[in-house]
Amino acid sequence: MDTLTSKPLDKQAALARRYGAAIPAAGPWNAMIAGQLEHRSVRSYKPDPLPTGTVETLIAAAQSAATSSNMQWWSAIAITDPEKKKVLAEVAGGQKHIEQCPLFIAWVADMARHQRISEQEKVEFESMPWLETFMVACIDAALAAQNAVVAAESLGLGTVYIGAMRNDPVRVAKLLGLPRQSFVVVGLCVGYATEAGAGEVKPRLPQASVLHFERYDAANERAERRAYDAEMEKFSQRHELQAGTWTQRVLNRLGPIRSMNGREKLRMVLASLGFEIR
Repeated sequence: MDTLTSKPLDKQAALARRYGAAIPAAGPWNAMIAGQLEHRSVRSYKPDPLPTGTVETLIAAAQSAATSSNMQWWSAIAITDPEKKKVLAEVAGGQKHIEQCPLFIAWVADMARHQRISEQEKVEFESMPWLETFMVACIDAALAAQNAVVAAESLGLGTVYIGAMRNDPVRVAKLLGLPRQSFVVVGLCVGYATEAGAGEVKPRLPQASVLHFERYDAANERAERRAYDAEMEKFSQRHELQAGTWTQRVLNRLGPIRSMNGREKLRMVLASLGFEIR
Protein backbone atom coordinates (compact mmCIF):
# COMPACT_ATOMS: atom_id res chain seq x y z
CA MET A 1 0.00 0.00 0.00
CA ASP A 2 1.06 3.59 -0.61
CA THR A 3 1.18 4.85 2.97
CA LEU A 4 0.31 8.44 2.03
CA THR A 5 -2.40 7.81 -0.58
CA SER A 6 -3.74 4.39 0.49
CA LYS A 7 -3.59 3.14 -3.09
CA PRO A 8 -2.37 -0.37 -3.96
CA LEU A 9 1.22 -0.43 -5.11
CA ASP A 10 2.67 -3.40 -6.97
CA LYS A 11 6.21 -4.65 -6.64
CA GLN A 12 7.63 -3.39 -9.93
CA ALA A 13 6.06 0.06 -9.54
CA ALA A 14 7.44 0.41 -6.03
CA LEU A 15 10.95 -0.63 -7.07
CA ALA A 16 10.86 1.70 -10.08
CA ARG A 17 9.86 4.62 -7.87
CA ARG A 18 12.70 3.91 -5.46
CA TYR A 19 15.47 3.08 -7.97
CA GLY A 20 14.50 4.58 -11.30
CA ALA A 21 15.99 2.55 -14.14
CA ALA A 22 18.29 0.47 -11.89
CA ILE A 23 15.55 -1.87 -10.65
CA PRO A 24 16.97 -4.77 -8.62
CA ALA A 25 15.78 -8.34 -8.85
CA ALA A 26 12.29 -8.67 -7.40
CA GLY A 27 12.00 -11.08 -4.51
CA PRO A 28 9.43 -11.81 -1.78
CA TRP A 29 6.85 -9.07 -1.30
CA ASN A 30 4.16 -7.94 1.11
CA ALA A 31 2.32 -4.83 2.25
CA MET A 32 4.94 -4.01 4.90
CA ILE A 33 7.75 -3.91 2.33
CA ALA A 34 5.61 -1.93 -0.08
CA GLY A 35 5.01 0.64 2.65
CA GLN A 36 8.70 0.88 3.49
CA LEU A 37 9.62 1.53 -0.14
CA GLU A 38 7.12 4.39 -0.16
CA HIS A 39 8.99 6.31 2.54
CA ARG A 40 9.61 9.95 1.79
CA SER A 41 10.45 12.99 3.92
CA VAL A 42 7.45 15.27 4.51
CA ARG A 43 8.14 18.97 5.03
CA SER A 44 4.62 20.41 4.92
CA TYR A 45 1.90 19.40 7.38
CA LYS A 46 -1.80 19.93 7.90
CA PRO A 47 -2.81 21.33 11.30
CA ASP A 48 -5.08 18.31 11.88
CA PRO A 49 -4.60 16.79 15.35
CA LEU A 50 -3.49 13.18 15.66
CA PRO A 51 -5.84 10.51 17.02
CA THR A 52 -5.80 10.00 20.77
CA GLY A 53 -3.10 7.53 21.75
CA THR A 54 -0.96 8.04 18.65
CA VAL A 55 2.15 8.98 20.66
CA GLU A 56 1.77 5.96 22.89
CA THR A 57 1.37 3.68 19.87
CA LEU A 58 4.50 5.07 18.23
CA ILE A 59 6.48 4.63 21.44
CA ALA A 60 5.25 1.04 21.78
CA ALA A 61 6.59 0.42 18.28
CA ALA A 62 9.82 2.20 19.20
CA GLN A 63 10.26 0.08 22.33
CA SER A 64 9.86 -3.03 20.18
CA ALA A 65 13.04 -2.18 18.27
CA ALA A 66 16.23 -4.09 18.96
CA THR A 67 18.28 -2.71 21.85
CA SER A 68 21.80 -3.79 22.71
CA SER A 69 21.76 -6.24 25.66
CA ASN A 70 18.31 -4.85 26.53
CA MET A 71 20.03 -1.77 27.98
CA GLN A 72 17.39 0.56 26.43
CA TRP A 73 19.69 3.58 26.25
CA TRP A 74 17.09 6.06 24.99
CA SER A 75 14.18 8.28 25.94
CA ALA A 76 11.72 10.24 23.82
CA ILE A 77 10.16 13.63 24.48
CA ALA A 78 6.84 14.36 22.75
CA ILE A 79 6.46 18.07 22.03
CA THR A 80 3.25 19.81 20.98
CA ASP A 81 3.76 23.21 22.62
CA PRO A 82 3.96 25.85 19.83
CA GLU A 83 6.50 27.94 21.71
CA LYS A 84 8.87 25.03 22.19
CA LYS A 85 8.48 24.00 18.55
CA LYS A 86 9.26 27.58 17.52
CA VAL A 87 12.56 27.48 19.43
CA LEU A 88 13.43 24.09 17.95
CA ALA A 89 12.71 25.44 14.47
CA GLU A 90 15.15 28.29 15.16
CA VAL A 91 17.81 25.80 16.27
CA ALA A 92 17.21 23.94 13.01
CA GLY A 93 17.83 27.04 10.89
CA GLY A 94 14.22 28.06 10.42
CA GLN A 95 12.67 24.76 9.32
CA LYS A 96 9.01 25.78 9.44
CA HIS A 97 7.68 22.21 9.27
CA ILE A 98 8.81 21.81 12.89
CA GLU A 99 6.26 24.47 13.82
CA GLN A 100 3.62 23.08 11.44
CA CYS A 101 3.61 19.44 12.54
CA PRO A 102 1.18 18.59 15.35
CA LEU A 103 3.77 16.34 17.01
CA PHE A 104 7.53 16.65 17.31
CA ILE A 105 9.47 13.86 19.01
CA ALA A 106 12.98 14.39 20.36
CA TRP A 107 14.92 11.11 20.46
CA VAL A 108 17.39 11.18 23.33
CA ALA A 109 20.55 9.16 23.87
CA ASP A 110 19.88 8.76 27.57
CA MET A 111 22.88 7.65 29.62
CA ALA A 112 21.55 9.57 32.62
CA ARG A 113 19.14 6.76 33.53
CA HIS A 114 22.00 4.29 33.87
CA GLN A 115 24.11 6.80 35.78
CA ARG A 116 21.27 7.12 38.30
CA ILE A 117 21.25 3.33 38.68
CA SER A 118 25.01 3.45 39.34
CA GLU A 119 24.51 6.05 42.06
CA GLN A 120 21.46 4.41 43.61
CA GLU A 121 23.04 0.94 43.68
CA LYS A 122 26.46 2.32 44.69
CA VAL A 123 28.25 0.49 41.87
CA GLU A 124 30.76 2.27 39.66
CA PHE A 125 30.00 1.63 35.98
CA GLU A 126 33.51 1.45 34.56
CA SER A 127 32.27 0.99 30.99
CA MET A 128 30.15 4.16 30.97
CA PRO A 129 32.74 6.71 29.76
CA TRP A 130 33.85 4.82 26.67
CA LEU A 131 33.09 5.62 23.03
CA GLU A 132 31.53 2.19 22.49
CA THR A 133 28.92 2.83 25.18
CA PHE A 134 28.08 6.25 23.76
CA MET A 135 27.75 4.78 20.26
CA VAL A 136 25.39 2.08 21.54
CA ALA A 137 23.20 4.74 23.17
CA CYS A 138 22.98 6.68 19.90
CA ILE A 139 22.31 3.52 17.89
CA ASP A 140 19.57 2.46 20.32
CA ALA A 141 17.89 5.86 19.95
CA ALA A 142 18.12 5.70 16.14
CA LEU A 143 16.69 2.18 15.96
CA ALA A 144 13.79 3.18 18.19
CA ALA A 145 13.10 6.27 16.09
CA GLN A 146 13.08 4.28 12.86
CA ASN A 147 10.58 1.80 14.29
CA ALA A 148 8.36 4.74 15.16
CA VAL A 149 8.68 6.10 11.62
CA VAL A 150 7.60 2.80 10.08
CA ALA A 151 4.65 2.66 12.49
CA ALA A 152 3.66 6.27 11.75
CA GLU A 153 3.75 5.72 8.00
CA SER A 154 1.64 2.57 8.35
CA LEU A 155 -1.00 4.81 9.94
CA GLY A 156 -0.94 7.23 7.00
CA LEU A 157 1.21 9.81 8.79
CA GLY A 158 4.15 11.65 7.27
CA THR A 159 7.49 12.13 8.99
CA VAL A 160 10.84 13.83 8.56
CA TYR A 161 13.96 13.49 10.69
CA ILE A 162 15.57 16.69 11.97
CA GLY A 163 19.29 16.14 12.47
CA ALA A 164 19.70 19.87 13.02
CA MET A 165 18.86 19.36 16.69
CA ARG A 166 22.61 18.77 16.90
CA ASN A 167 23.27 22.33 15.73
CA ASP A 168 22.90 23.48 19.34
CA PRO A 169 22.51 20.52 21.73
CA VAL A 170 22.96 22.72 24.79
CA ARG A 171 20.03 25.00 23.90
CA VAL A 172 17.87 21.98 23.11
CA ALA A 173 18.84 20.27 26.37
CA LYS A 174 17.93 23.37 28.39
CA LEU A 175 14.62 23.78 26.58
CA LEU A 176 13.63 20.17 27.23
CA GLY A 177 15.05 19.94 30.75
CA LEU A 178 17.47 17.14 29.94
CA PRO A 179 19.74 15.85 32.72
CA ARG A 180 23.49 15.59 32.25
CA GLN A 181 24.65 12.66 30.14
CA SER A 182 21.71 12.91 27.75
CA PHE A 183 21.28 14.70 24.44
CA VAL A 184 18.92 14.76 21.48
CA VAL A 185 20.35 12.60 18.72
CA VAL A 186 17.63 13.53 16.25
CA GLY A 187 14.18 15.10 16.11
CA LEU A 188 11.15 13.83 14.23
CA CYS A 189 8.18 15.68 12.78
CA VAL A 190 4.97 13.65 12.68
CA GLY A 191 1.65 14.63 11.11
CA TYR A 192 -0.61 14.47 8.09
CA ALA A 193 1.10 15.66 4.93
CA THR A 194 -0.41 18.42 2.84
CA GLU A 195 -0.89 17.59 -0.82
CA ALA A 196 2.31 19.45 -1.67
CA GLY A 197 4.13 17.94 1.30
CA ALA A 198 3.39 14.35 0.29
CA GLY A 199 5.95 14.80 -2.46
CA GLU A 200 7.59 11.98 -4.36
CA VAL A 201 9.72 8.98 -3.47
CA LYS A 202 13.36 10.03 -3.84
CA PRO A 203 15.61 7.70 -5.87
CA ARG A 204 18.35 5.90 -3.98
CA LEU A 205 21.74 4.64 -5.05
CA PRO A 206 21.52 1.45 -7.12
CA GLN A 207 21.83 -1.68 -5.03
CA ALA A 208 25.07 -2.51 -6.83
CA SER A 209 26.64 0.46 -5.00
CA VAL A 210 25.62 -0.61 -1.52
CA LEU A 211 25.16 -4.38 -1.64
CA HIS A 212 28.32 -6.47 -1.71
CA PHE A 213 28.59 -10.26 -1.73
CA GLU A 214 31.33 -11.92 0.32
CA ARG A 215 33.71 -8.92 0.05
CA TYR A 216 33.59 -5.18 -0.56
CA ASP A 217 33.76 -4.31 -4.27
CA ALA A 218 33.69 -0.73 -5.57
CA ALA A 219 35.09 -1.54 -9.03
CA ASN A 220 32.06 -0.13 -10.89
CA GLU A 221 31.26 2.62 -8.43
CA ARG A 222 32.01 5.56 -10.73
CA ALA A 223 29.74 4.31 -13.51
CA GLU A 224 27.00 3.50 -11.00
CA ARG A 225 27.31 6.97 -9.49
CA ARG A 226 27.00 8.61 -12.92
CA ALA A 227 23.84 6.64 -13.60
CA TYR A 228 22.43 7.63 -10.22
CA ASP A 229 23.38 11.27 -10.80
CA ALA A 230 21.27 11.18 -13.95
CA GLU A 231 18.28 9.91 -11.97
CA MET A 232 18.77 12.50 -9.24
CA GLU A 233 19.15 15.30 -11.76
CA LYS A 234 15.73 14.48 -13.18
CA PHE A 235 14.27 14.35 -9.68
CA SER A 236 15.89 17.68 -8.79
CA GLN A 237 14.53 19.35 -11.90
CA ARG A 238 11.01 18.17 -11.07
CA HIS A 239 11.32 19.62 -7.58
CA GLU A 240 13.45 22.68 -8.40
CA LEU A 241 16.27 21.63 -6.08
CA GLN A 242 19.55 23.53 -6.19
CA ALA A 243 21.89 20.52 -6.09
CA GLY A 244 21.01 18.71 -9.29
CA THR A 245 23.05 15.54 -8.88
CA TRP A 246 23.85 13.37 -5.89
CA THR A 247 27.55 14.02 -6.41
CA GLN A 248 26.95 17.76 -6.18
CA ARG A 249 24.94 17.27 -3.00
CA VAL A 250 27.85 15.32 -1.47
CA LEU A 251 30.32 18.02 -2.50
CA ASN A 252 28.12 20.75 -1.03
CA ARG A 253 27.52 18.89 2.21
CA LEU A 254 31.01 17.59 2.93
CA GLY A 255 33.22 20.20 1.26
CA PRO A 256 32.93 23.38 3.36
CA ILE A 257 33.08 23.16 7.15
CA ARG A 258 30.32 25.78 7.36
CA SER A 259 27.87 23.14 6.14
CA MET A 260 28.09 21.49 9.57
CA ASN A 261 26.25 24.47 11.12
CA GLY A 262 28.13 24.23 14.42
CA ARG A 263 28.15 20.44 14.64
CA GLU A 264 31.91 20.39 14.17
CA LYS A 265 32.04 21.36 17.87
CA LEU A 266 29.97 18.36 18.95
CA ARG A 267 32.69 16.58 20.95
CA MET A 268 33.30 19.70 23.06
CA VAL A 269 29.55 20.29 23.46
CA LEU A 270 28.99 16.71 24.59
CA ALA A 271 31.64 17.17 27.27
CA SER A 272 29.73 20.21 28.54
CA LEU A 273 26.60 18.03 28.75
CA GLY A 274 28.37 15.59 31.04
CA PHE A 275 29.57 12.99 28.56
CA GLU A 276 33.08 11.68 29.21
CA ILE A 277 33.94 9.84 26.00
CA ARG A 278 37.28 8.03 25.98
